Amino acid sequence: MDAKPRLAVHKFSSCDGCQLAFLNLGVDLLKLARIVDIVHFAEAGPVAPAATVDIAFVEGSISTPEDEERIRLVRKNSRYLVTIGACATAGGLQALRNRAVAADWIAEIYPRPEFIKALPTSTPVAAHVPVDEELWGCPVTGRQVLAAVRGRLFGVGPAIEDDKVCLECKRRQAVCVLVTRGAPCMGPVTRTGCGALCPHLRRDCYACYGPAENPNTQALGQRLADLGLSRTAIARRFLSINNAAPVFRDAGTSWQGDGNGDA
Repeated sequence: MDAKPRLAVHKFSSCDGCQLAFLNLGVDLLKLARIVDIVHFAEAGPVAPAATVDIAFVEGSISTPEDEERIRLVRKNSRYLVTIGACATAGGLQALRNRAVAADWIAEIYPRPEFIKALPTSTPVAAHVPVDEELWGCPVTGRQVLAAVRGRLFGVGPAIEDDKVCLECKRRQAVCVLVTRGAPCMGPVTRTGCGALCPHLRRDCYACYGPAENPNTQALGQRLADLGLSRTAIARRFLSINNAAPVFRDAGTSWQGDGNGDA
């Protein structure tokens, strides 16, 4: 009998939320364990960080020298490397510190800053090693990780889901919060995947799933300005969860710094 494909789930600088997408699968996780051998997944039990695997899922950004060294080992020992979530794909919340001088705020927080081993910036996994597939979201869903496993096992390329959240709102018949409430919604430039969760609950989208196909960030930025947001507040809408995504980074940088504070 052929050996089952081997799978690993690695954590870097992150909150563990995307790993919970696996654990929240419940019965489906047990079904997955029948077709793959989960050899490393510290949050679920098995620990073998240096194991050679067919598929390695990576959560979290690269924020420390140890992260930098370890991600190269993970890449070396993996046939396919799949990043999961905003931190691994676009820096995540940790990358907010990239807008400041890391050494300065470390010195302000810690009484012995020389003991803190941190890189000057927090960066996506793809900035350090080749990545075979990226799953966007904050956090990702069980549906996404199962689809990625099946695709890799059966040689099917990743399904690119880059429709805008606005289209998902129409499918769910959710009333547009940008139009009707003047909420600073990021849906027009954000890819769907969440099922338009926030707008469906009458909240504005925070761009958890990263940039959608052909996002018109300039037009949205101007619309937010028309709603009364300052340039700084508009910049922060783009430089948030997926701030290292190039299209969001460029848009945020272009709006940054009018000195008027938040709106």
